[in-house]
Amino acid sequence: MRLSTFTASLMIATIIVTSSCQNNDRQTIDLSGEWQFQMDPEDQGVDEKWFESDFSEIVQLPGSMVENEKGYEITMETKWTGGMQNPEWYNDPNYAPYIDPNNVRFPFWLQPEKKYTGAAWYRKRITIPTGWQDKIVRLTLERPHWESTVWVNGEPAGMQNSLAVAHIYNVSPYLKEGENVLTVRIDNRTKDIDVGENAHSISDHTQSNWNGIVGDISLSATGKITFENVEIFPDITEKSIEIRATVNNTLRKEQTATFTADARLKKSGKSTGGKLYEFRLTPGDNIITMDYQLGEKALLWDEFNPNVYELLLTLKSENETDDYTTDFGLRDFKVDGTRFAINGRPVFLRGTLECAIFPLTGYPPTDTDYWKKIYTAVKEHGLNHVRFHSWCPPKAAFIAADEMGVYLQPECSSWANIGNGMPIDQYIWDESRHIVKAYGNHPSFVMMAYG
Repeated sequence: MRLSTFTASLMIATIIVTSSCQNNDRQTIDLSGEWQFQMDPEDQGVDEKWFESDFSEIVQLPGSMVENEKGYEITMETKWTGGMQNPEWYNDPNYAPYIDPNNVRFPFWLQPEKKYTGAAWYRKRITIPTGWQDKIVRLTLERPHWESTVWVNGEPAGMQNSLAVAHIYNVSPYLKEGENVLTVRIDNRTKDIDVGENAHSISDHTQSNWNGIVGDISLSATGKITFENVEIFPDITEKSIEIRATVNNTLRKEQTATFTADARLKKSGKSTGGKLYEFRLTPGDNIITMDYQLGEKALLWDEFNPNVYELLLTLKSENETDDYTTDFGLRDFKVDGTRFAINGRPVFLRGTLECAIFPLTGYPPTDTDYWKKIYTAVKEHGLNHVRFHSWCPPKAAFIAADEMGVYLQPECSSWANIGNGMPIDQYIWDESRHIVKAYGNHPSFVMMAYG
């Protein structure tokens, strides 16, 4: 069972058994390192066209403003994101030493070195190699916090505001060979989308309402026919998976493409036998479905036997090639009467709460090693389940949980009142779809709540 409620159209396929798999055809430019920087507390950068100007300050990305020592000093007038109860402590004589301007100490949550809520601008000059003008080029910002707006060479490339998944922009129309300028505006104000002041996706109670970009920051180039997304639906009875791929054909005419699929057990690298498929791709998005048998000896996934498979997909059409890799597990998690069951066996969820508590950085890690450390502690205490209270972790958290056999429940970035027709209602629907699309193949992802 995959976490998905979406339907897709089926195309007729010709299936031929094969063992081939092509090499990765994607090219990537890592954008980590020095970026120009400018705070915009008066929110005047858009009107004044800061996307056309250089900035004098420098920061390191990935990173937050606090890590780069940017923002304002903490004072008694600092505006926080998060509800405070009983503010009368301000007048308590025992608290008097900590309202000194040179020694302000805030008692309700860990206090960052600096604080900033508003728009901040990040700018970088990049060099685009020869040949990329004939490719589809995407900008990936793995974990911005939180609304991002992008300009390329002064041209607007869009805005995104998910707190749960990477912001990915198609910047192909705006790039040229040689030097280009990339400008990103990050805004960490709630504005008209109120996810709740105490939501752990933004609250100062835990991870803090930081401003910046962490994780993968890169440009990637593909051909004119490319995978947009791949969803996997396992069937433990048939020992098979249904592969549902969204493939975008940016060419102006229909193309015939061959697809190679090869699923391998990650811990051994052993292939289950590749298959070859053929489809006709019309211009625009195509949703294609491929049935893939894993074999009678295919291994199930659960907390005791975390068998993870890796699916390698490639496509080839005339001069166009692309590939896509995703992890999955052969498992079925569902309600069985008054209990949960995995693979037909009752499961008791012994859980803990993860409220985005990362005091060394103020934001969640995007590397698997840190998450393995967390899950090791979880399992050493006899637990098997983690609920992410009012937030959703990065991809690395799912990868580590897949490998270690931990059941996860992410939430849609919110701790808010819903159902009143406010913008948060649509935001949560959108966020839920983003989360399922980005992480739904991971076998550790077994449940989700709005917040």
